[in-house]
Amino acid sequence: MIIPKTREQIELMRESALIVSKTLGMLAKEIQPGVTTLDLDKKAEEFIKDHNAIPGFKGLYDFPNTLCMSPNAQVVHGVPTNKPLVNGDIISIDCGAIKNGYYGDHAYTFQVGEVDAETKKLLEITKESLYKGIEQFKLGNRVGDVAFAIQKHAEKHNYGVVRELVGHGLGTTMHEDPQMPNYGKRGRGKKFVEGMTVAIEPMINMGTRRIKQLPDGWTILTADGKPSAHFEHDVAMVEGKPKLLSTFDYVYDALGIESNEEDEFRF
Repeated sequence: MIIPKTREQIELMRESALIVSKTLGMLAKEIQPGVTTLDLDKKAEEFIKDHNAIPGFKGLYDFPNTLCMSPNAQVVHGVPTNKPLVNGDIISIDCGAIKNGYYGDHAYTFQVGEVDAETKKLLEITKESLYKGIEQFKLGNRVGDVAFAIQKHAEKHNYGVVRELVGHGLGTTMHEDPQMPNYGKRGRGKKFVEGMTVAIEPMINMGTRRIKQLPDGWTILTADGKPSAHFEHDVAMVEGKPKLLSTFDYVYDALGIESNEEDEFRF
């Protein structure tokens, strides 16, 4: 069942989402060769708590850490370790926070040092596919319209679109209805309604769409060992249009990137 939110509830959700956005911005300054994902995880936990929020992932379904840290061929749900990042890596950081009883859930795939052109393109196209999907999150459309837009853009570049893992509704729990897959047919699935809040999160592989899981019970890998990228925004339906609750602005400020990609969706 879809749970629409009032404008006041959406404002509270935006507070949670922006804490996650600020956490990712803080981490952007720390990511460099030699840093371990476990060290970044500890910094994120402290940062979230210092902002009077609760890490949203730690303990959720028994996940052991604050961040899902997924480098290179890891798709999502990677567990932080003491292995240092190296030049040329990419690292998907998925972060959650709870404030005022509501979740924020937001992800960005970072470059570590100098990354090769082929991998940079994967990141670029995956992020573009996120916004292609967000454009379709509007009154009168359905889940399949968002899914189709993401799939079409990614597959146009011969990338694999992960099927087994999807976006989702968001609110007082991490996973609400509806599921938001990144593949599908236009006009299919649940119809969008005013006040909906969702996490849209393309997971796109450079090669095959197929995946496998490590024995840790969490980490998802590409089946062919090629890199995967993951970007995620929290989005609300406000006056029939998609409005971002999260932002990449803090990441871009840290990295010195100028972008107007969010302008049309600002809350």
